[in-house]
Amino acid sequence: MHAGDNPILEVEGVTLAFGGIKALNEVSFRVAEGSITSVIGPNGAGKTSVFNTISGFYKPASGDIRFRGRSLAGVPPPKRAALGLARSFQNIALFRGMTVLDNIKLGRHSHLKTGPLAALFFTPAARREEEQLRQEIEERIIDFLEIDHIRKAPVASLSYGLQKRVELARALAMKPQILLLDEPVAGMNREETEDMARFILEVRREWGITILMVEHDMGMVMDLSDHVIVLNFGQVIADGRPAEVQANPEVIKAYLGSGDVLALRARFSAAARKAEGATMRTAA
Repeated sequence: MHAGDNPILEVEGVTLAFGGIKALNEVSFRVAEGSITSVIGPNGAGKTSVFNTISGFYKPASGDIRFRGRSLAGVPPPKRAALGLARSFQNIALFRGMTVLDNIKLGRHSHLKTGPLAALFFTPAARREEEQLRQEIEERIIDFLEIDHIRKAPVASLSYGLQKRVELARALAMKPQILLLDEPVAGMNREETEDMARFILEVRREWGITILMVEHDMGMVMDLSDHVIVLNFGQVIADGRPAEVQANPEVIKAYLGSGDVLALRARFSAAARKAEGATMRTAA
């Protein structure tokens, strides 16, 4: 699927500056609906800045971001979430003293019909909505992510990999149309990485959710992605299918500091083969 076909998200000429430093410089790309698109680049390339700008945490100096053709200029983060943009964070942002179920339920707050006052007094309408929400989360999200056995456990008691899975569950509770995953397998061991890769594929296949992902694991990126965008020093230096990006001289230079195309291609290919084998073993 080409990124220009049926774009659900369009980033057009976005520039973001902190003082005199440009974190993003005229960044433009499209995300095709139903795709898995990855944003990669060396440390400090501007990947998380792109996510924070799309989410509304940063206001660009110029340019525009459009979701389903609608400009998001002036739309605050909570309203963007209500429109269908959900994200996870590079550093886990869960409430550690709360249970898994309660953390996931918080993801639905922007869609709840009963207000804070009704929730405070736990009116019949609030009770009905809470029960419907709990049932939906347990039957659809918790079962889907295979975390039923920990749904009542406090988040602080969980392993790192399970906490990342809970964060994905909370993002899914937001009813997203596009899911922004910021380094979803960072810090995970091999088994945890394989599980997360499987869930990402199933989120797209079974839920029809578009995925925009920032990730450093090249094997996972090349194995899962339909489209890859490469940033370096706040600029897009490559935009295409994984095979095209692997062979791009500018990408080689950004990662290795030289024109050693064969070396990086071998590195990408070896990582992709490893990830493909892991995915096949998991599916089996």
